[in-house]
Amino acid sequence: MGQDVSEALIEPATVPEGVLVSLELEIGGEPVSALALRRGEALQVWHNVCPHAGRRLDYAPGKVLRHGGRLVCAAHGAQFSLDDGACVDGPGRGGRLAPLEVSPAANGWTVRQAAS
Repeated sequence: MGQDVSEALIEPATVPEGVLVSLELEIGGEPVSALALRRGEALQVWHNVCPHAGRRLDYAPGKVLRHGGRLVCAAHGAQFSLDDGACVDGPGRGGRLAPLEVSPAANGWTVRQAAS
């Protein structure tokens, strides 16, 4: 049986340990720009969108700013915790990055839109 079209597969080689990477996925036939961070067997994936301004968080495709272990929005300087995606400084404080749902799979992780 084939992979459900409402999810994407992320292979471990795509996300090196401890490196925040930008990924272009297709979920449910729609393109999804995402940021992923792997720590051991755990993978966190968020939409590559600043909740404050609705812009991409990377300043160029695949290039993100980090400061003090946080992700920094290149447009307005909002800072996000990489532990939980919470906006901890700058515009949008109190908001958070929109997560994607991640499940372990035989070849890595499956990712789908998070339930609302």
